[in-house]
Amino acid sequence: MLVSYKWLKKLVNDIDDIPVTDLAEKMSLSGIEIEGVTVPGDGLSKIVVGEVLTCEDVPDTHLHLCQVDVGEDEPLQIVCGAPNVKAGIKAITALVGARIADNYKIKKGKIRGIVSLGMLCALDEIGIPESVNPMKHEEGIYILPEDAVIGDSVLPYLDLDDEIIEPDILANRADAMSMRGVAHEVAAIYGKTVNFEDKKLTEVDRKAADKIAVKVEASTEQVPTYKIRIIENVKIAPSPLWLQNTLMNAGIRPINNVVDVTNYVLMYYGQPLHAFDFDKFGADEILVRQAQDGEKIVTLDEQERKLSKEDIVITANGKPVALGGVMGGLDSEITEQTTNVALEAALFNGTSIRKTSHKFALRSESSSRFEKGINQGTVREALDFAAAMIQELAGGEVLSGVVESNDFMPEPQEVKTTLERINASLGTSLTVEKVLEILAQLGFETQENNGEFHIQIPSRRWDIKIEADIVEEIARIYGYANLPSTLPAGATVGELTAMQKLRRKVRTNVEAAGLSEVIGYSLTSSEKAREFADVQGPTTSLLLPMTEDRQTLRGSQIPGLLDIINYNQNRKNADVAIYEVGNIFLAIDSEDSRPLEIPHLAFAISGNVADKTYNSAAVAVDFYHAKAIVEQLLAGYENLSFEAYSAIKEMHPGRTARVLVGNRQVGFVGQVHPATAKAYDIKETYVASLDLEVMLELAPAQTVFVEVPKVQAVNRDIAMLVDRDKTHAEIVEVITSSKVKSLSKVELFDIYQGENLPEGKKSMAYSLTFQSRENTMTEEEIAKAMAKITKNLTEKLNAEIR
Repeated sequence: MLVSYKWLKKLVNDIDDIPVTDLAEKMSLSGIEIEGVTVPGDGLSKIVVGEVLTCEDVPDTHLHLCQVDVGEDEPLQIVCGAPNVKAGIKAITALVGARIADNYKIKKGKIRGIVSLGMLCALDEIGIPESVNPMKHEEGIYILPEDAVIGDSVLPYLDLDDEIIEPDILANRADAMSMRGVAHEVAAIYGKTVNFEDKKLTEVDRKAADKIAVKVEASTEQVPTYKIRIIENVKIAPSPLWLQNTLMNAGIRPINNVVDVTNYVLMYYGQPLHAFDFDKFGADEILVRQAQDGEKIVTLDEQERKLSKEDIVITANGKPVALGGVMGGLDSEITEQTTNVALEAALFNGTSIRKTSHKFALRSESSSRFEKGINQGTVREALDFAAAMIQELAGGEVLSGVVESNDFMPEPQEVKTTLERINASLGTSLTVEKVLEILAQLGFETQENNGEFHIQIPSRRWDIKIEADIVEEIARIYGYANLPSTLPAGATVGELTAMQKLRRKVRTNVEAAGLSEVIGYSLTSSEKAREFADVQGPTTSLLLPMTEDRQTLRGSQIPGLLDIINYNQNRKNADVAIYEVGNIFLAIDSEDSRPLEIPHLAFAISGNVADKTYNSAAVAVDFYHAKAIVEQLLAGYENLSFEAYSAIKEMHPGRTARVLVGNRQVGFVGQVHPATAKAYDIKETYVASLDLEVMLELAPAQTVFVEVPKVQAVNRDIAMLVDRDKTHAEIVEVITSSKVKSLSKVELFDIYQGENLPEGKKSMAYSLTFQSRENTMTEEEIAKAMAKITKNLTEKLNAEIR
């Protein structure tokens, strides 16, 4: 809904000096959000009222040479091609230098060699949208009223200087889907009063009941009331300019004086009305019923609609003439030949209207209001107002009486509350006087006795039914910003769980290593759900998946990471380093069919870890880079080790290790098997997967500070021949188990296999670092330490020291 601020100022007393920006802000803060405020004439300039003094045809063209009085000393010569231009009319005139629609600037020019000093404009040429424009462009220029003052700006005449407010009306505040509803809201916010226009309806002696009867076969739940007035001898004509302007600013296209009145009342009261050409009924009875399956109607948009029994129709002579609450029928529309009008006002079931409008994709201003609700107490009032307005603008005689199915009125609503309850809910210390003042601003009649309020709810606020609604209304008008701010009382202070702390620590460490977090899908295909899983077992699938490739809960995060790497590398982003902290799902055999959710960390790195520069080569990711990230994550864990691992067929059997803390497996790290990488269409990639629950369980209770040694370290190298099947981990284990306290570091620096070595042997060389914490080690102490290590290697590995 669009709200004209000019119109609103007529309905609420003493708000002329309130800036529209202030109004929009206060409405938003009080519960009705304002999406924006626009001025239709923004960007337009130097567009005035001009009178065409003379109009001569330009030979052999469709053009006309006009002399136009714009209030200057001399008339302007303007060439115009509009078919309806003629001498004596007043038209929209854009002067030289004017800005019209799309910021187009009018310049002095020549048309067919004739000088033209301006432009006579149609409405679309000054920015009136086609959807609300009463004229088509080919019909010509827009003719202004005879009383328009020559030389004045056209913006006030067309209300293009109006400020249009666009509220976002939710279903709970459908009362604001009318100008009267918005006026009540603004009056309550500012403590003002409303000023609604009254119209006196004059009826003739002839009775409407003698002309037509109304019968409702639909249930009262579907159609609570249906009312008709008959207006005879009307004269169909264009509406006056003020009414056309009002409708265009409300987003509605003017049609004629009768139809425009129904749309005006729709915006004013929020009550949908419909005007029928009474002479086209061919019957003296209106029947409101549920449609028959397969029944058809051609609506005003010239579309044929096939109806079903869920739809409500208004029929005459057995044929549908309107789709109740949604749109009228084409056969009974108001035309220039119409002389007698049947004016309808009714209440329809909102749910039924919603279903009908949704089925036909036919959402109208009427249907949207019936769907959200309308003021059931002003149906007759709106009908009488519209009849009086038609009588005023189109002449005609209003036959006496309203023909109706019943004289329906909503039950009065009363809500009770107490001052204690209000203050307890809002945390305020409001007085009885203040509460009464706020309720009076809202227009609620209230009886108060010792702090207990009996509040009569007007029919225009059908959303208020319970005590909490009243408390909310008081809070809105009192001002949410004025409510006291208090912290919730509680004896406990929230903190992170141990798992939450571990997750944060893990994220910090892997991001410090240069990885970026991603969030993958928990659902994948049944094939990928089994890939990279340590233990192959049953999986859990959805009974009704949205797609085939998202039907099974994942058993590993790595397939999802590889899909992301594929997506990036296919788009020329070759270097990818990503991680995910999330759950994997393992099916378990138990009465509870839900899978076991295990928190895991997984990461994947592909491409280069360092780019090529002018003085250094690019550094590609390798196993040791991935392993280093795992070592950093598990720094401080006792007995951390890596062991060759080939149980996962999607991993390279010679470049994969399982991660152990003592005898517990935490996860694995290694290279994706080349065949798997080819299947995913990715480059050489290294991945790791770690079980966060095991990490949490085995995490050291505390980190003990060890003082940095003050004495110098000593290095010694040792080379040996060992069997080819001996691993680096085994050799390091033997060296570190030699019970040499001063040994602080073991580092492999050379491996050799090839010529000049015995069959089945390899040479491995290590650098050993010794560092005592008390004194600098003597040569004798170093020799003893080396002897222990040598003996252990010889006895346990049959190593030959070189």
